[in-house]
Amino acid sequence: MVSMSTPTPTSTAPDPTPTGGAVGHAAQSLTGQEDKDKVASMLPRSETPGVPGDENQLSEHDLYQLAQQLKDEEANKRPLISSAEPLSALREEYTNGTGNFLEKIEWLMSQGWRGLRRTRGDGDCFYRSLAYAYVERLLFADDQDLAVASTKSILEAKLKVLEQVGFEKLAYEDFYDAFVEVIDLIVKPNQHGRKLDANGLLEFFQTPELSNSAVFFLKLVTSAQMRSEPALYEGFLMNPDTGDPMGVKEFCERFVEAAGKEADDPMISALTSALSVPVNVAYLSNAGFSDSSHKVNFVEFQSEGTGLSGAEPITLLYRPGHYDILEKRADDLETRPDRK
Repeated sequence: MVSMSTPTPTSTAPDPTPTGGAVGHAAQSLTGQEDKDKVASMLPRSETPGVPGDENQLSEHDLYQLAQQLKDEEANKRPLISSAEPLSALREEYTNGTGNFLEKIEWLMSQGWRGLRRTRGDGDCFYRSLAYAYVERLLFADDQDLAVASTKSILEAKLKVLEQVGFEKLAYEDFYDAFVEVIDLIVKPNQHGRKLDANGLLEFFQTPELSNSAVFFLKLVTSAQMRSEPALYEGFLMNPDTGDPMGVKEFCERFVEAAGKEADDPMISALTSALSVPVNVAYLSNAGFSDSSHKVNFVEFQSEGTGLSGAEPITLLYRPGHYDILEKRADDLETRPDRK
């Protein structure tokens, strides 16, 4: 488990300079007339200047808020999780943006990171990214039977922890069953004689009721892990809106178990420990955690056991307020079967 003294972002709120974030990394400050015109073209027109609907009466803040709302709506049209794409596609999005971000993306590419799998920015992006990558590493394990059996044993053990901290079976059994079912398909054919492949995995995580089952189960596992070892976490929990310290139970109820509440250091550490899986987070940020050089800081969240012996850690890319999946196994990104 990563040390809680490790400096990590204290919040996943969007960066004050809106170059990235959960609703789309392309959110830019409305400082140019062209941007204002784009927003204004979507406003209801008024023939009387000064009444609602006249874009000339909107402040810079109003225009920014409207633009952000439009981008939120556009982001929600994206798949819950997307096909893998070359990391160069992300670089192209920053070509006309901040040079610091562009340099960091180029540095990642120079270190062998080739692919990016995007997750919808709905507040649950960490859990969805981790869930997908967690199953994907089983799919590509050298010994699938052993990997699946080991993983199912770990997940089954978490059911006892859920019960011990007070969760009723009805609260998690359907989520657990759906998650384990897709893992089972890696080694056991379905009624049509087909096993899970890359396309099937992507389809599962693009199907809301199935994808959300995995997300909610991992949220409950995270909460149970924190509740079962409160002394490890209670000194590091605070209300992200007020900065006030919080107890483990209240924090978990409000900011772990609830939908659309993004994960931060304590949650990542707890889930890493619960699943016995190492997770590395690459912080692509202009301020705070990432240094001012062109390099990207990687923070390792280690567990006592790796779950899969010799397996590479799951690596996520953090941009202000958002997590996606980084991939090195991407020489064939343009022809991979899960690309659409």
